[in-house]
Amino acid sequence: MIKKVRKEDLKLGMYIHDLNCGWMDHNFFRSRFMLRKEEDLQKIHASGITELYIDTVKGIDADGPTQQEVEQKIHDSMTDIAAAAANLGHTTSHKEELAVAKAIHGEANKVIHSMLTDVRLGKQIQVERMEPVVAQVTDSILRNQGTLVSLCRIKEGDTYTFQHSVSVCALLVTFCRYMGMDRDQIQLAGMGGMLHDIGKMRVPDHILNKPGKLTDEEFGTMKSHVTLGLEVLQQTPGISPTVFQVTGQHHEKFKGAGYPLGLADAEISTLGKMAAIVDVYDAITSNRVYHRGMEPGLALSKLFEWGENHFDPALVQHFIQALGIYPVGSLVKLDSERLAVVVEQSEAGLLYPVVRVVFDIRRNQLVSPVDLDLSRPESGGDSIVGNENPESWRIDPFRYLTLAVN
Repeated sequence: MIKKVRKEDLKLGMYIHDLNCGWMDHNFFRSRFMLRKEEDLQKIHASGITELYIDTVKGIDADGPTQQEVEQKIHDSMTDIAAAAANLGHTTSHKEELAVAKAIHGEANKVIHSMLTDVRLGKQIQVERMEPVVAQVTDSILRNQGTLVSLCRIKEGDTYTFQHSVSVCALLVTFCRYMGMDRDQIQLAGMGGMLHDIGKMRVPDHILNKPGKLTDEEFGTMKSHVTLGLEVLQQTPGISPTVFQVTGQHHEKFKGAGYPLGLADAEISTLGKMAAIVDVYDAITSNRVYHRGMEPGLALSKLFEWGENHFDPALVQHFIQALGIYPVGSLVKLDSERLAVVVEQSEAGLLYPVVRVVFDIRRNQLVSPVDLDLSRPESGGDSIVGNENPESWRIDPFRYLTLAVN
């Protein structure tokens, strides 16, 4: 049986099933292992992990809720969060925005690739090259946030750092929009998202692109990218305080176990707290050589679960509301025993998105894609049962997301 336990209740002889944190928040070579050494116990305590999952079949038992009980409680809470979300709506449909968003996404990746490469070569950042593309990203998200954000999930291993920067930019713009910030502040936050990992260009390639877990020494070098990034920004004219906040605080944690300064709660700016949420969300939903990305719905559940210690819980709830508990690009199961890809959020609320039906479970076969607005009578009262893993069904949501369906 899988149970959730507090770090204070851990004992040698327990079998760790899940460290219950993002893969960059720990430096164990495996996330599942028998807890045999005192130094591993101390390492868990030092990492900032407060609760984790054990397998009571493979190791010593302990008091605590089962994983199923935890997941049900999280699901119920997230449903309540979604029901209370503000409806910002959109001015263009996913279909209308798709071609434009693709072009903007491609241009943003080219610009950030060029700029970060310049930094690696010791050249100065040319902020004026970035401003127009961040403005385009902002415009696209203000028209229809889900389209561009969904495209940002598609990443290639060799250029992950560049693509991650674009994703954090788009997600932070989306988050700021939901929080009601004005256009100028949103765009400055987007600039911060683009530049938040600029210090990684000063980290040696063999560490930055290592296809596996880092050693303790390498992990320390990787964490220095925040300080290195701030040094680069300090040498760059025209950088706003907002960009410094996002870059300098995106690895700080709500309860003070982050880096580089170990700031906590009120010591961290609101944008710094928001950037931390966005950065982890994109990292855990991205595929890497040594890390399989989570599906968006599961990732949001994990952010909610980690919220009390790693993140500002109130901001996590707002981020969930900004993306929806069924984010665009998610594969979901319907009451009608069909599978569908979430295409865009509906004006009726986050529990009733527009979906693209692609698979009939009863017949075990693909079907001709058809769009269904779950908020409208023609949906026949169909509703979402929950998220599904695309790999289990051998379905590529992005293939259907980019189709032009009538």
